[in-house]
Amino acid sequence: MFGTKKRSDSMESPTEAQDNYVQNVDPLAELPKTRWERLMPAMACGSGLFSDGYINNVIGSVSVMLGKIYGKAYTNSPSQQNISAITFAGTVLGQLIFGYTSDKWSRSGSLLASTCILVIFAALGAASYGYHGSIQGMFAALTAYRFLVGIGIGGEYPAGSVACSEATGELKSGSRNRWFIMFTNVAIDWGFVIGAFIPYLLVVICTEKHLRAAWRISLGLGVVPPLILLYLRLKLKEPEEFTRESMKHVKIPYKLVLKHYWFRLVIVSTIWFIYDFSVYSFGIYSSKIIDTIIGDTASIATSFGWNTVVNLFYIPGAMLGSIFSDKVGPRLALAIGVTLQGLVGFLMAGLYPTLSQPQNIAGFAVVYGIFLSLGELGPGDNIGLVASKTCATGVRGQYYAIAAATGKIGAFVGTYVFPYIEKAGGKGTNASAQYPFYVSSALCIFTAGLVFLLPHIGQDTITAEDIKFRAYLEEQGWDTNQLGLQKGDTLESQAGVTEAESTKE
Repeated sequence: MFGTKKRSDSMESPTEAQDNYVQNVDPLAELPKTRWERLMPAMACGSGLFSDGYINNVIGSVSVMLGKIYGKAYTNSPSQQNISAITFAGTVLGQLIFGYTSDKWSRSGSLLASTCILVIFAALGAASYGYHGSIQGMFAALTAYRFLVGIGIGGEYPAGSVACSEATGELKSGSRNRWFIMFTNVAIDWGFVIGAFIPYLLVVICTEKHLRAAWRISLGLGVVPPLILLYLRLKLKEPEEFTRESMKHVKIPYKLVLKHYWFRLVIVSTIWFIYDFSVYSFGIYSSKIIDTIIGDTASIATSFGWNTVVNLFYIPGAMLGSIFSDKVGPRLALAIGVTLQGLVGFLMAGLYPTLSQPQNIAGFAVVYGIFLSLGELGPGDNIGLVASKTCATGVRGQYYAIAAATGKIGAFVGTYVFPYIEKAGGKGTNASAQYPFYVSSALCIFTAGLVFLLPHIGQDTITAEDIKFRAYLEEQGWDTNQLGLQKGDTLESQAGVTEAESTKE
């Protein structure tokens, strides 16, 4: 598809990339497959992130129900924080483990393993039980299952998203970013919406007298999405790009990889860290809007219903952002989205004393919805796309895993740092709500600048990046006949296959 690059600069401008590569043919898009055969692998690989959205969001409502049922036995115990936060730790561990296995073992095998973990521990979480009926024992069991289900969620990032990005290479050029985003970030956002809606629906059906059934069913329904995906994933084959460029049966030259990709990895990881770090502050205004609308005496069902409405704010930006990314490219889409989000954030923080008045709450909700949508249009939609397309196939799983894990760590850090920022504004003052948004909005603008330190990302970047990486390895004296080597093959047989393919071309 592209000519081979002659020099191995790790960072390039869009102009340089275009000058050094001449598009001749799109090999993956030319494969003789139907539209469904092309779409199904991308959907099966990426849509597992719906479970991430559902499982992470549903626990907030479940925690409210547990507090209502068990009172101080829950709210005064460490379990209240642990049950909600422990999934972060499991997710980070899962990302790192499956990042390695997706490169060194199998993309499809890693996906199946993560799916099975999700099914098993989502089910066990719903059935949590303490020894001899112990309440604290039940909380401990739920905490443990939440950690383990987090490992399964973590596997969806490097195995699922990476395989999805490679599978979209078989789709029509001009639509690849769109489908990647639809099957990953849009799936996560719908997971958040459904994760808020299901507890609301169950509380309405079961009433507040039967919250024990409502919280268990809420968690138990988290089994359904991965079970559906399990059927599709059993039919999955390895992505074509991974088959051609993997390092699963050779020793990965990590020293050369780090020399070539360290700067990009630092930039992508920093962007992801900042975005997830800032997300904590975004929820502050959500709480203010809901509290103003429903008051202190509202029922659990009413509170859950408004929580669902707030989560719907993410959807327009995510959906529109998928098309926008194809039009302008993920790098520019991320920069524009995060810049606009930062500007709207400064506006909301500056006008907070006026917007937060009860008579202005409708306008506040609209502006806040625009703010959340811009976050999805920019970093929400494109950060995973950038991470999956700025590295060669042979180490993409580990590269993506490190960036995604750094983001999760950022979210965890944010939950501890932002309360201190709020406290600096003074308890109960407008400044306590303004300071976190000033910080987050400033970080949004900073992130926009970081994006331009990354190389150009086009429709054919995955294939182009593999060609550049091959050229770099050859310059460093590493035998690229090892790329795509299958179990039982020798370098001599692989060299023969490569020579035969070159003769055909």
